[in-house]
Amino acid sequence: MVRAYTRRDYIRKTPNSRIVQYDMGNLKDEFPVSVSLAVKKPAQIRHNSLEAARIASNRLMQRTAGRLGYHLKLRVYPHQIVRENPMATGAGADRVQSGMRNAFGKPISVEAIVKKDQRIITIDVQEKNFEDAKIALKRAGMKLPVPCKIVVDKGEELIK
Repeated sequence: MVRAYTRRDYIRKTPNSRIVQYDMGNLKDEFPVSVSLAVKKPAQIRHNSLEAARIASNRLMQRTAGRLGYHLKLRVYPHQIVRENPMATGAGADRVQSGMRNAFGKPISVEAIVKKDQRIITIDVQEKNFEDAKIALKRAGMKLPVPCKIVVDKGEELIK
């Protein structure tokens, strides 16, 4: 895996992350069951797909468990800055361009570097909403560019 490129002092304009919130639902109460979405292999996940996964899972949990029936936490933060060396296209582009000379690139996005089996989203719920939390995490996993699995962190004996 590549070391994170986070030195923002070298980059003029750093792109902002689109992620709106990291903690949703009921932040005060303790819940007996905790379910997480973990990645199966190392990856780099862009902020757009993290936000899409958050929205998909949060919307389903709000609909099924109610506003105070769950606690959803996004557990990764996009630090890695992605650069791109844009190539010109069209007529006369070969005379304008310098190819790979001075190819540092412009920052276009930020992404989170995740390791194998790292948890991305965690949902804490009551036992009765366990199946809904699993469905919400499955929907969130579809928005991510890496295969995911659902792991029960806490309360495994309560859902049997």
